[in-house]
Amino acid sequence: MVKKISFHLILFSFLYYSKAFASDEGMPQLNPEFWISQIFWLTLVFGSLYILLSKLILPKISDNLEARKSKIAENVEDAEKKRKESDQKLQEYEKTINNAKSEAKNIFNKAREKILRDINKKKEDIEKEINEEVKKTEKEISDLKKNSPDKINKIAIEASAEIVKQIIGSEVNSSNISAIVEDISKKSKGKYYGN
Repeated sequence: MVKKISFHLILFSFLYYSKAFASDEGMPQLNPEFWISQIFWLTLVFGSLYILLSKLILPKISDNLEARKSKIAENVEDAEKKRKESDQKLQEYEKTINNAKSEAKNIFNKAREKILRDINKKKEDIEKEINEEVKKTEKEISDLKKNSPDKINKIAIEASAEIVKQIIGSEVNSSNISAIVEDISKKSKGKYYGN
């Protein structure tokens, strides 16, 4: 407000005191007799500039600003859409990874269970085979224990007959030797064979 009042005072002081800044020889812009034409041309020039600016240049500038504003808004919307899409893709990716991990874990557990079943089955088969072999071997041992005294007696009879033949020089009746060997084996049977 103070600026407005001071501006008017200065302007009107020029009108009342026309000789204040004017020189006698020249400077027509300070001569009050030319002020009306100067105000006319000033109004005409600045009015045409105002019309030119307000009707041609400023609308183009405001259109440019609006276009930039709308472009920025579109870019922001596109960026927001892209961010949402990337978040969604990231969630899908994480879901896929988690599904793959759980599927791999399930496959691993199934394979582990299958391997353990196979190992246990093979272990049972091997134990069964070992038990059969042990039973077979025990039977062979028991058969050998049963049959060995007869075989030993036969060998002892043959060896005794051969020894007596070499000592005496003539053959001895094998039934006598077999009776002696059988009698000795019956006496010592419990001692050597556990029967």
